[in-house]
Amino acid sequence: MSEQLEQLKRKYKNTPIPDELDFVVKKALKQKKKNQVKIMKPLVGIATAAILLITGINTSPAFAHALSEVPLVGSLVKVLTFREFNVDDGPAKAEIKVPAITNMKNKTLEDTLNKKYLEENKELYNEFKTEMEELKKNGGGHVGVKSDYVIKTDNDQILVVGRYVVNTVGSSSTTFKYDTVDKKNQLLITLPSLFKDDSYINLITENIKEQMRQQMKADPEKEYWVEGSMSFETIAKDQSFYINNEGKLVISFNKYEAAPGFMGVLEFVIPTNVIANALVSNEYIK
Repeated sequence: MSEQLEQLKRKYKNTPIPDELDFVVKKALKQKKKNQVKIMKPLVGIATAAILLITGINTSPAFAHALSEVPLVGSLVKVLTFREFNVDDGPAKAEIKVPAITNMKNKTLEDTLNKKYLEENKELYNEFKTEMEELKKNGGGHVGVKSDYVIKTDNDQILVVGRYVVNTVGSSSTTFKYDTVDKKNQLLITLPSLFKDDSYINLITENIKEQMRQQMKADPEKEYWVEGSMSFETIAKDQSFYINNEGKLVISFNKYEAAPGFMGVLEFVIPTNVIANALVSNEYIK
């Protein structure tokens, strides 16, 4: 297992990135070394256990609850703010930020998330660069993209990192992704891991539809695809979500996913009593 961990680390270190982003990452990591609180490096045995923790939380819903008494301190887990990376080439504009989680004891999880953030933005940058070059070949045009992140929740137990991408030219599109981390138990929380079985899908779907109807009734300017041929039918099993500071489950939809574009990114707070009987425990959802 330790050999697999070393392979993962080597693969992570050898991941190629564009020169511009490489400069941003190196500068941010240099700043991190100045500010980071010194902590003991985990032993190989702990690193091996970390791999098992990641596997467990994603395969067994009850696994997270069994770890509720693990004496780990999550208060030191922070998100490193990278300096904004800008491209301003006349009609082509890009603003990209790459977050990095620091000070986790579970270095496997930390490295996996940070690698994902880096690769997301690397791919976004490459797509932007390709589109910019194509437009130049075809006589010009406008292209714009912005990638940034927000910390939705940061308390003693939960850290939520939200990353969004906005197409800033033409009919703009917006996508949001969230990672919900249990800082105490050093686990990545998935939506299925919160529930005993798949019954939550229908419970949450019906509640969201009811919220949509009530909102449209109260405000005629609001519009959701809750009726008709384009109607929102059901949430996905792994629907975008996070847990807010009040311990409530929040379900999110990207722009155009469940409503016309003018409604933007959608969020619905799910009342806990609606899903209480389907929850594995009240460890996270209050």
